[in-house]
Amino acid sequence: MPLSAIAHHPDRVALSNELHARPFPVLRAPSRAASIAIERDTNGSDAYRDHLLALLDRYGAAHPAPDAAHHSADLGMVHLKWERHSEFCTFTLFADGVSEVPFDGGLFDYFPDSWLADAPGRLLSSILVRLEHAVSQEAVIARVSEVGSEWLHTEAVAASFVLERDAAIVGDFRLDAHEHIRFAVFQVGETGANRMGRIVQRLIEIETYKTMAMLTLPIARDVFSRLSDLDRDLAQVVREMTDAHENSKDELDRLLHISGRVENFSADTAFRFTAAEAYSALVHERVNVLREERLAGYQLFSEFMMRRFEPAMRTCRSASRRLADISGRAARASDLLATRVSVDADERNRQILKQMDTRAALQLRLQETVEGLSVVAISYYGVNLLAKLLAPIADQLGISQKWFGAGLVLPVVLLVWLGVRRIRKQAEKRATSAPTGP
Repeated sequence: MPLSAIAHHPDRVALSNELHARPFPVLRAPSRAASIAIERDTNGSDAYRDHLLALLDRYGAAHPAPDAAHHSADLGMVHLKWERHSEFCTFTLFADGVSEVPFDGGLFDYFPDSWLADAPGRLLSSILVRLEHAVSQEAVIARVSEVGSEWLHTEAVAASFVLERDAAIVGDFRLDAHEHIRFAVFQVGETGANRMGRIVQRLIEIETYKTMAMLTLPIARDVFSRLSDLDRDLAQVVREMTDAHENSKDELDRLLHISGRVENFSADTAFRFTAAEAYSALVHERVNVLREERLAGYQLFSEFMMRRFEPAMRTCRSASRRLADISGRAARASDLLATRVSVDADERNRQILKQMDTRAALQLRLQETVEGLSVVAISYYGVNLLAKLLAPIADQLGISQKWFGAGLVLPVVLLVWLGVRRIRKQAEKRATSAPTGP
């Protein structure tokens, strides 16, 4: 009984079907396959879907669903499998039988020249796979020894038994005269068609993902060449930071310039380095699931990857780490310079505050001197006024005006001093109690 009473997540069915949406081809020897990978725009353009539809319309084949990322269709004598990935699309053709001339590329004739010319992206890889039958493992060894030097470059041949020796694979990962990568697969005995289809699909994926990972190698080499100049400039700035006579502002400007260049460089290459790591992991995963075993002394595919492919990936990882290292060093140098600038600013502020304290002390002493002079001046005029005002009283008391004036000096000076002191305290109290904010 369906659970219709509860609301279902809108992506529940689609996510479940996604796990079963890319079936492996079913192949029996003799047969052949041809695959191309075309780079695609990551801006959501429909040009790649339109390109697929143009091919399907040429052969009257059914169209995929509107949002499909994969599709299979029969194009007459061949079967097409299309897949859309984040950075590329693959078109793979499968056909029964093998050509008399090994790896003649005849399957690619099903891709018309006009259709190829209208491709919205550039070609990334083209792969040919030839699937033959062998009655036994000994027959496979004899056949590989026969064709290894005839079909492929002898010094680069890799061959192995796979999947408990139910099949064998051979390849050299070199472009032939028509710039195709070639693989030969040998079906041992009555190995199932599903298993052979998985082996062929894995080989195509290994070469395609290897190509995508190798796209990062030129970028890594460019990173090394450009970072040498940045590293030298950064080291020069760090050495000059120890000179107390250097201008911190100039040094900071230079550090900001270097940091900006590093960050821009990092932003331009971060996606490619991350993609290389992901594609490299896929290559190794696809090789591991083949479960290789030694075949007549040939190098395994895993050994080829370790000796030829992995050094390129280590170069990419090293470039990524060096870029991150220089970015971190520039950030630390900026922090050190900012600390020095902050310490210098604190020292200048301390000197300014010290000078302000000195000026405040001088102003206080000047103010006290002015207050003393004010008391004297006010007292002088006060004594004179009181002496004149009280002169009649002094005459009645028989006191001379000089002695009477002299007697008024001390009381008047005391009263004036107390008055000035009280006024100053009230002014200081109003100043301290006044609000400091807006």
